[in-house]
Amino acid sequence: MPLPDFLIAGVPKAGTTALHAALVRHPGLFLPAVKEPKFFLTDGRPPRTGGPGDVQTYQEHVWRRADYEALFASAPAGALRGEATPFYLYDHDAHDRIRALVPAARLILLLRDPVDRAHSNWTHLWNAGLEPEADFLTACRAEQWRRADGWADFWHYISLGLYGRQVQHLYKVFPREQVLLLRYRDLKDAPAATLDRVCDFLGVPTGVLREIPKENVNRHVVEDNGVNRVLRGLLRAGGQFGHRAPVPLRLAARGPLLTLLHRKRGTRPVTTPQERAALLPLFADDIALLQDVTGERYDDWMAVDRHASAS
Repeated sequence: MPLPDFLIAGVPKAGTTALHAALVRHPGLFLPAVKEPKFFLTDGRPPRTGGPGDVQTYQEHVWRRADYEALFASAPAGALRGEATPFYLYDHDAHDRIRALVPAARLILLLRDPVDRAHSNWTHLWNAGLEPEADFLTACRAEQWRRADGWADFWHYISLGLYGRQVQHLYKVFPREQVLLLRYRDLKDAPAATLDRVCDFLGVPTGVLREIPKENVNRHVVEDNGVNRVLRGLLRAGGQFGHRAPVPLRLAARGPLLTLLHRKRGTRPVTTPQERAALLPLFADDIALLQDVTGERYDDWMAVDRHASAS
């Protein structure tokens, strides 16, 4: 019964895809081709309703244990098995599920400035044609009613960035020596040293991985105009075939629609001082909690006038 030895457990839009892409190159590690199987996010079948695009995403969950174990069946003998689902940190119930099934698992966390993370999250969904709000702050303010309506975790722009309470709960479930806490900027600014930290933490040879592959990088934002608003409406409705169409048809429809949506590309925006000033009060207490829980300093996250690349 093959199960993972380690998990890249958090957080979304903080380099987890890039780390996954780097670690698959290590001969002592095995990560399945399916990224984000999301197995520990539910006790069974995932929800059947949600926000724009959520139903299609739920269809991709690997929620049956036999299917999950099959992901690791081809791991070479002696290789450590792992997977990356960056929502595990956010879901407190997932902590308990992981502990019950793989109590010795090592957990890797990548944290990013919470305002910049939220902005990247919004940009991701906007570029995918799923985010209905063209204004970042307006989308953030919509979180409460979206959560009440059952929209999936990826729409929780603010809550996903409340790392203090998430890490605090994780440390109640897992010993700290089983958790490696990294920062997004570590992976970006010092990839070789950061990859060595990960390999040392996992107990595999260091010096093997020297760079981060260019993965999942969007350097533009899709403009808001009349044609694109129509395309977004189709994408949010599940493609031109509608929600009741078979999933393969809906997914097949997304490709051409996204190609049209991305026909014109502009410069990828960064978080503005005005946006930071509006959102930082929502994170201040939690950043203080994170510092208390981890013993690490995150004072730079509280600066209003700063560039997102330092996160």
